[in-house]
Amino acid sequence: MAEAYAMISLVQQGYADQNEVAQAFGCSRHTLWRYQSRYEAGGMSALGMSSGRPQQTEAMLSPWVRTAGLMRKNGMSVRDIAQRLRLSKSTVSKWLIRLDKFSVERTDAAQSQLQIGPPPDSEEPASVKSTANANTQGWSLDSDPSHRVSDRLFARLGLLEDAAPMFNPGKRIPRAGVLLAVPALVQSGIFSVAKEVYGDIGPAFYGLRTTILSMLLMALLRVKRPEELKEHVPADVGRLLGLDRAPEVKTLRRKLSRLASFGKAEEFGRKLARKRIARGGRILGFLYVDGHVRIYHGRRRIPKAYATRLRLALPATTDYWVNDKRGDPVFVVTAEANEDLRRMLPVIAGEIRSLVGKRRRVTVVFDRGGWSPKLFLKLIQSGFDILTYRKGKWKEIPVRRFQTIKKRIEGRKISYDLDERNIRLLKGRLRLRQITRLCAGGHQTPIVTSRLDVTAVELAYRMFERWRQENFLKYLREEYALDALVDYNAESENPERLVPNPECWKIKKELMAARAKLRGLEALYGGAVMDNKEMKRSTIRGFKIAHGRLGREIRELRKRIGILRARHRQTPKRVMVKELSGEPLVRLARERKHLTDCIKMVAYQAESDLLALVRPHYARADQEGRTLVASALQNPADLELEDKGLRVTLARMSSEHRSKAITAMCDVLNQMEVCFPGTKLRLRFSVSQN
Repeated sequence: MAEAYAMISLVQQGYADQNEVAQAFGCSRHTLWRYQSRYEAGGMSALGMSSGRPQQTEAMLSPWVRTAGLMRKNGMSVRDIAQRLRLSKSTVSKWLIRLDKFSVERTDAAQSQLQIGPPPDSEEPASVKSTANANTQGWSLDSDPSHRVSDRLFARLGLLEDAAPMFNPGKRIPRAGVLLAVPALVQSGIFSVAKEVYGDIGPAFYGLRTTILSMLLMALLRVKRPEELKEHVPADVGRLLGLDRAPEVKTLRRKLSRLASFGKAEEFGRKLARKRIARGGRILGFLYVDGHVRIYHGRRRIPKAYATRLRLALPATTDYWVNDKRGDPVFVVTAEANEDLRRMLPVIAGEIRSLVGKRRRVTVVFDRGGWSPKLFLKLIQSGFDILTYRKGKWKEIPVRRFQTIKKRIEGRKISYDLDERNIRLLKGRLRLRQITRLCAGGHQTPIVTSRLDVTAVELAYRMFERWRQENFLKYLREEYALDALVDYNAESENPERLVPNPECWKIKKELMAARAKLRGLEALYGGAVMDNKEMKRSTIRGFKIAHGRLGREIRELRKRIGILRARHRQTPKRVMVKELSGEPLVRLARERKHLTDCIKMVAYQAESDLLALVRPHYARADQEGRTLVASALQNPADLELEDKGLRVTLARMSSEHRSKAITAMCDVLNQMEVCFPGTKLRLRFSVSQN
């Protein structure tokens, strides 16, 4: 103390500077500066402090040791702790032995110091703060569900793959009714399939499971695009995920880009379809196939497709959806260069065969766009049955041949006026069954099929139920933004790919216009013949001379039509992409679009599963059932943490009978004993009685 004071006095009184004093006493200038700071802060007594830890005291535990202790308390083994912290097992064992030397009070104090950020609200129940409940909800260093700073720090350090859900109880949480769909989402197998296909998306707070669940809940809540998340409070949406806040727009887009970089969207959709088939194989006896045209309004040059809704050929991408007999989607295939249904049916049939197995016989139902007797023969030889409308010329059936047939199918009374007969195509090589329905206005609708073991009325019912698939596509377009662009990227088309020749189409258009003009001129010529007065022109020669100009136009037009026909026959119908003139042909990027379509498909399937649970308890389920389910998912709800469970209490619906239907659905969901993804919390549902 005296030596330190002497050094300070020499400097303060000006006898020497800091460098000279430090050199004379054999120490550094920094040591002298430290002595001066102590003296100014605490006087002479501060100069008597010894260096290092005070005697008879023990060093405080480092944050890493305290972290290891908390991990062990949360049920993790030494190996798991070492793997998570990227250390050796011997190091972690030494830390834990050292930790055990401290008293229980010191350990509790160290763990309280580990908490980062403000303490939890005093109004929160004690169950949130208990270690046992933390074990149930998921592993986390944070004790406050609304302040997940530690987990975000570990994710930043690369030590966390996905934040574990931790729920913050509360009353009237907006849109918490969407948790009703979680059991159906878990049973769809999407989380296990995503883990199997993608593994993980790297160290992150919002990992693979959270990203998939966020997109599913967004679809069910009608948040149609990531940009719409700006209109919702992140903390409110985050509480539905068991997080302090939901991912932002740029975060979600970055996760989508990361998933798309794997290039496994088709494999992801294929495995989801296998899961769906394994759960409900009995509904796959009839599969409906239909194309959906997504119109493109950008500046890139992509192939055109005919949009039936607009009756125009526009730049577009054609997706072919395959639905089961209830109208729920099974999988989707994007056509190369907008190929028509006839060319895509063999591809779709091969995909179906890989999903259902080699022995199972499936009936493929499609519209007139797939009419091709040669294709029918190939499909039948491959083990498929076909059911479609008849196309082309056919002879109408006398009304007296029709019989009224009534039957109850799927709980509905069906009555059709039908005629049944066998037909032969391809010069007798293809034998099919034709079922013709007589409509109220006298119109006859013939359908053809290769099924011989099913009654005519049931086959007619299955054919006319194609409206379910049409309604599905309309519903997804309006409620899930099916046609929305997910990104603006484009991919180069394969230069060797064959595409329809635009020159051939131009010649065909000229030919059609010439034929239309010829029909008009011939009509004028015929009208002139009818109006010709024999007293004035009694011979054909005189008539031709009088109408020579019209006759010359007709002859020239017929000659031009002949030339156009020859050019059309000689022009190749399909050419390679590299042979096309003008700006290079591209196609819209598919990975992110296919991935989001698969997620929307699973969300729609979850709605359908909930509708199936509501149907026995709601009289107007066919008319209003899906609207009821959608409104229940939008309802606010209370969240309560119970013993190894999460209680979701929905607010009452708009009427008593709707509340009873949702209550019955909740009872069935409770019997499933499903845990929230990433936790051991069993979901319990009920409807408030107030």
